[in-house]
Amino acid sequence: MIRIGTRGSLLAMAQANDVASKIKAAHGLSEQDVSVVEITTSGDRIQDRPLSEVGGKGLFTKEIEQALFDKRIDVAVHSLKDVETDLPEGTELVAVLEREDVREVFISRKYRSLADMPAGAKLGTSSLRRRSQAKIANPEIELVDFRGNVQTRLQKLEAGVADATFLARAGLNRLGHWEDYFHEVGIDEMLPAVAQGAVALQIRSDDAPSRRLCDVLDHPETALCVSAERAFLKRLDGSCRTPIAGLCELSGHGRFHFRGEILSIDGTRRHTASREGVSQEAVALASAAGAELIEAAGEDFF
Repeated sequence: MIRIGTRGSLLAMAQANDVASKIKAAHGLSEQDVSVVEITTSGDRIQDRPLSEVGGKGLFTKEIEQALFDKRIDVAVHSLKDVETDLPEGTELVAVLEREDVREVFISRKYRSLADMPAGAKLGTSSLRRRSQAKIANPEIELVDFRGNVQTRLQKLEAGVADATFLARAGLNRLGHWEDYFHEVGIDEMLPAVAQGAVALQIRSDDAPSRRLCDVLDHPETALCVSAERAFLKRLDGSCRTPIAGLCELSGHGRFHFRGEILSIDGTRRHTASREGVSQEAVALASAAGAELIEAAGEDFF
């Protein structure tokens, strides 16, 4: 049996069950051959503080990675945007599934867009990236910390904790949840988080059987794009404490286009960089874009 570990949220379980179905279909396995193990992470337990105050990205992965080391699971399924750029020694990402929609969704029963929000209207989000991007776009809004899974955030919105919030379109698609008060936001308006919309599979590096089961799920085009984005993030030493956005897209004929940005936490400054070229250069050039932004912003920017 192969045991797949993931967080316990509806979205995480949906992603893990999708992986389980794909593994069974690819290898002709039965229901009894594949199981999904729910693991509660620190990020799930801590709901009263922004992630930037309590440890960053690893809060959603460290307990799952420990289960890998303890051999309680064989494969970890992660939303790749939650995974740190430096993996624990002895583990590796063996596959990245085909990427979902990378766009943000603006959600409000009162307003159709961020620009429509008047002075003093409350935007709920705990993401430093979204907070900074929103403040640059509309400096007059008020920001409210807004933690929780998709369902929790929608409930908080209904309860009037905030007037609007943002969610990733990818998660809503995977949950099959769409309402008439959800409004897509173009990437030119709000650049997404690095690796947004991508699901990755992590294994122990010495686990050859799990590697054979999982590597057929890898989507090379997505893997290339998120590798470039994560190289950009790594050059910037990015975490949940730094407002960073980045997106790599393949433009056809073996070429790519990358754009990235860093923002000040107070939402008053933004520096951007872009690169394009042949796909084989995507990782190196995205990393170079990160170096360009460090130089442009100065060492004290963050």
